[in-house]
Amino acid sequence: MSAMSALQDIERLLPSLTPAEKAQLLQWVARELGDAFPGIESIPAVCGGEPCIVRTRIPVWVLVQAKLLGASEADLLQAYPTLRAEDLANAWAYYRAHRGEIDAEIVENEAA
Repeated sequence: MSAMSALQDIERLLPSLTPAEKAQLLQWVARELGDAFPGIESIPAVCGGEPCIVRTRIPVWVLVQAKLLGASEADLLQAYPTLRAEDLANAWAYYRAHRGEIDAEIVENEAA
């Protein structure tokens, strides 16, 4: 079944669900999206699966490390012309939620 077909099926079935069933569906969707961050993606074949800014191959850890070393957001936007301010906001939010993971990636990549 294609994703579009599945979405159409859900749209067709939604009116027939009770409020309790809709709430259960929302809980399932929220649980599935729990680790999703807008603007950040981890793809195994891109940068070793490290979390990166979408549309780029810029890992979150690179931006965080630069900021920790004193780079301003303006510096980062100038150094990476494909980045937008929104991308940096997404990277900082991801870092706040996954500090241990990103700190470990910084240490690992500094040792390499």
